[in-house]
Amino acid sequence: MFYNKHGDSMEKRQRQILHIDVNNAFLSWTAMDRLAQGEKVDIREIEAVIGGDESKRSGIVLAKSMKAKKKGVYTGETLYQARLKCPNLQVFKGDYKSYRKHSNDLYMLLKQYTDKIERFSIDECFLDMTDYLGGDTLLNKAYEISRRVKQELGFTVNVGVAYNKLLAKMASDFMKPDKVHTLFEEEIPTKMWTLPVSELFMLGKKTLPKLYNMKIKTIGDLAKQDKMYMIKKFGKHGLMMWEYSNGIDNSEVNYLEEKPKGVGNSVTLPQDLCEKEKIEEVLLTLAEQVAYRLRRYKMYANVVNVQLRTKDFKDFSHQRKLPNATSNTKDIYALAKQLLEEMYQKGTFIRLVGLRVDNLVEKDEVQLSLFHNVSDEKQEKLEEVVDKLKEKYGYSSITRAGKLHSEEVIKLKDV
Repeated sequence: MFYNKHGDSMEKRQRQILHIDVNNAFLSWTAMDRLAQGEKVDIREIEAVIGGDESKRSGIVLAKSMKAKKKGVYTGETLYQARLKCPNLQVFKGDYKSYRKHSNDLYMLLKQYTDKIERFSIDECFLDMTDYLGGDTLLNKAYEISRRVKQELGFTVNVGVAYNKLLAKMASDFMKPDKVHTLFEEEIPTKMWTLPVSELFMLGKKTLPKLYNMKIKTIGDLAKQDKMYMIKKFGKHGLMMWEYSNGIDNSEVNYLEEKPKGVGNSVTLPQDLCEKEKIEEVLLTLAEQVAYRLRRYKMYANVVNVQLRTKDFKDFSHQRKLPNATSNTKDIYALAKQLLEEMYQKGTFIRLVGLRVDNLVEKDEVQLSLFHNVSDEKQEKLEEVVDKLKEKYGYSSITRAGKLHSEEVIKLKDV
């Protein structure tokens, strides 16, 4: 049996899954657009809905504010019905082009955390973080993503934290808005089994009356049914219902394999830093993560960019071309340190550090003549060996001595 640096068994690694769900997406995004255009009223704070042509009784509610929800307005009902409940209701048209832009902004931010992202809908994503935690914890990453979306994109999300997609999705549907919820195996009886059976993911409305007739009212009631009986009664759907009610889901995060134009990562620090040496330690962590992703893509970078954000939210960035295209952590970090030296002013408090590499080329395109000496080639082979060990035993199973302190700096999240 193998153990990682924390003494944990590495025979079987748990998958690390997040589900990101934008809170009231269409209404929030429309509100943001209106405020950006100079509107004084935030429609999230009034009785409002996003809907179609109100002159047509067939127009439906696509999203509603919390105040409209309290009046009994629900998504999917007609605007005519909604106004009967809420006479002061204000209706706003949706803008799919704008929604797609906000959705893409979210996707690009999430791409800084993992390459394995499934866009489940325009306002939902699954993230497979298994090989991308970089020594941090899944829960810390969830809180970091939640904070960054709010601070940088201007809207809020719920984040579900679990070891499979089903439980992450169920967790993100718990209390809203702007919440992070876990749903691990040991939490299923207290957090999920007590819910009405209608809350179970992928349970159709037509199935509910049949379950009620079987005196199955909660997810826990369903979980305690005999599996073979459920299969006999409902076929494959019965097996799925039984497995889901017991938190069983082996489905993968379905992501598109695509070659990136650039690879980057950034971190909002839990506490502002003003010591250049500590910022360099954070850069080292980021350089290792970025280089690791480059090697997974079998690509080399030609340009390194370093970004800093001060405690006053002022952004600075410098970039420079590498002497040679590389996926080597050492070379990327060395140039990143030079850029930091040039742009950082002593005594400035930094709250965000980012590192990005661009002008990527396929590894096969790079000629061996680019290697200055044998040590460069040896370094690349060493990095490949370390990558294979990380993929087999977990990203944090091996770490650089110089990174140990920086990981502690980054992990001091305010959660």
